[in-house]
Amino acid sequence: MKAVNTLKTILLAAGIALMMACGYSHSMTPPTAGTMPVIKTLNPTDVNHGTAAFSLEVDGTGFNSTAVVNFNQAAMATTWTNSGKVTAMIPASAIMNAGMVNVTVTNPAVTGTGPYGGGGMTAQTSTPIAFTIN
Repeated sequence: MKAVNTLKTILLAAGIALMMACGYSHSMTPPTAGTMPVIKTLNPTDVNHGTAAFSLEVDGTGFNSTAVVNFNQAAMATTWTNSGKVTAMIPASAIMNAGMVNVTVTNPAVTGTGPYGGGGMTAQTSTPIAFTIN
């Protein structure tokens, strides 16, 4: 009887060790901050309201290949040239009214690839730059 109890204890300890080795007690690595994009200039710097769609060049630093230009808080179709230049197509509907709007660039979050989805990077958005619609 004593041998059976000893065997049960050994099997229980082995089961617990196996569960821990399989990662059941593993904690996920939290995401780190992504690259912060910085806008230096916009080209053009202004447009007339009610005109046709136009291409907005954004020059700066830290643009990831998945960077997105936000025009008046709306994500625009964006083309990445390099880490210092992205271009966005701004539709005519976004420039129907005169005024100032903010332009930002967002480097989206990157999903973790570590065990259990851990790691990755959080999204980062640049400081806004004012754009004039005359």
